[in-house]
Amino acid sequence: MKTLKHWRNGLMALALLGGTAQAGDFSRYEELNAMIEQLEAEKVYAPGELAALFDGVSRQDKILELIARPAEKTREWKDYRPIFMTRNRVEKGVAFYDQYRDVFTRAEQAHGVPAGIILAILGVETTYGGNKGSYRVIEALATLGFDYPPRAPFFRRELREFLVLTKQNGMNPLDIRGSYAGAMGFPQFMPSSWRRLAVDFDGDNRIDLINNPVDAIGSIANYLKANGWRKGEPATVRARIRGLDYDRAASTELKTVSTLGALAKQGLTPREPVPGLTDATPASALRLQGTDGGEYWIGLNNFYVITTYNRSILYAMAVHQLAGELEAALRERDSAAAQPAAGASLLP
Repeated sequence: MKTLKHWRNGLMALALLGGTAQAGDFSRYEELNAMIEQLEAEKVYAPGELAALFDGVSRQDKILELIARPAEKTREWKDYRPIFMTRNRVEKGVAFYDQYRDVFTRAEQAHGVPAGIILAILGVETTYGGNKGSYRVIEALATLGFDYPPRAPFFRRELREFLVLTKQNGMNPLDIRGSYAGAMGFPQFMPSSWRRLAVDFDGDNRIDLINNPVDAIGSIANYLKANGWRKGEPATVRARIRGLDYDRAASTELKTVSTLGALAKQGLTPREPVPGLTDATPASALRLQGTDGGEYWIGLNNFYVITTYNRSILYAMAVHQLAGELEAALRERDSAAAQPAAGASLLP
């Protein structure tokens, strides 16, 4: 049986020969060796099992290129929005909803998260399961955990979670594919989120986010509720602006930093009245660069709950607006009216 010591010594010599994508080239990292020893000590893996596994794992330079320029950080809203707000994505969403209507209804009733938000997250993340990612998750997490210093500790923790997750669920770690950041399945859960917040929503005594959309729907709803979603409250509202101070109120923080009352004094108020909101309601001002210039919004609690899924204001706004388009399309489809409703979608 190959021991950790033999694997470490042999592959450190291999690493000295050069190359950046050789199988097993992670052996030189003491953090990985310590992780392996810990998982063996905890009897999650048998001695030598992980050493053999990582013989087949390579660093992927393409992943390092992608993580350095995510769309959420390199595009303005006017360029980001068209990626997701398309007629094709809405039509596929309506079809997906029709197939799992009862599941969406049950998830909304159980967790208080609107079906439109759940559906929109599936639409933004994987086009309702149509694109779950093509990268080996173990290689994505190892590459980012050991060769991407800005967030290496986070990805090393996710790598450990992934190794435990796959062992506990009888999955081959080399077979699981996902995003370049290591997210998996219909909802693109990271391993820690899968282990902590994924649910068996169809009662088959197994949680499967990769092939089972029912578990994915229930898990997204459970995730948002666990992260603070408030039933019946909006995520964000378009702002009316006046005066000269509204630009200074705009925040890029991923949390509420003000209140509706304070924002009103700075010149930002909801365009339309929203029941249940008061001057004391926590809120933040948002400024996005739209096709016609600056767009001003007021972000509320549920908007920032969406950013826990993906830490980006653009992402949360895409989910919010796609949810609105999906809900409008479903209402129009279900309506007996022959004419399109006022404000019908103008998506390309």
